[in-house]
Amino acid sequence: MKVEERLKRIISLDGAAHLTLIDPEKQSPEQAGVMASDAEAAGTDGIMVGGSTRAGGKLLDDTVVSIKRNTELPVILFPASEAGISSHADAIFFMSMLNSRDVYYITGAQTLGAPIIKKLGLEPIPMAYLVVEPGGTVGRVGRAELIPRDDKELAVAYALAAQYFGMRLVYLEAGSGADRPVPVEMVRAVREATDVILIVGGGIKTPEAAAERVRAGADIIVTGTIVEQSDDRRARISEIVTAIKKAKRGK
Repeated sequence: MKVEERLKRIISLDGAAHLTLIDPEKQSPEQAGVMASDAEAAGTDGIMVGGSTRAGGKLLDDTVVSIKRNTELPVILFPASEAGISSHADAIFFMSMLNSRDVYYITGAQTLGAPIIKKLGLEPIPMAYLVVEPGGTVGRVGRAELIPRDDKELAVAYALAAQYFGMRLVYLEAGSGADRPVPVEMVRAVREATDVILIVGGGIKTPEAAAERVRAGADIIVTGTIVEQSDDRRARISEIVTAIKKAKRGK
């Protein structure tokens, strides 16, 4: 089963899915494998590998291989550039940062990466990547024209544009380790206006925050910082996954 179809099935059965983000530059490949194993035991539905930097090459390959050795979960690349492609992964979020001021992050890296993805036979999953205040490192690196937290209409406009372009996923991102996640009202507005699979990440550190965004319409919740920083990552992830699966849409 393709990764996108697998995610759709999980969303259909459970109401929402959870993905764990691992940045190859923040630990050794061996440690990344242990982190992924803990996340799998805690109930996460897949592993995203990438980040806001341009980690690639041997470090990326070794990280993906280590994760694959330690889990049965699908590994989805989350690249910051065309360098973030590995033949060892199962799929790649083929994403465009629609609110970047730099054409490289809208179509440039994608044009360079597309032939590589085809050659390697990776499953591309088309996704719009929208960076919301505060934005963090990804906002700075990607030269994002940040979507203001109180401008849900702008978020809806970008998300609708993504849907009309044919992108099947939209990712609302507040930035890794953000002090505030994407506002619930913005999640709800985008959900009501579009038919895409809606991903929300950045600054989601508690079960309550995750559940609120699922109830507002998020299909997938992404967490990463808690995996890196928690003394008991398995317990923390399990709490968030449980909250996500129990959350009732629209309640």
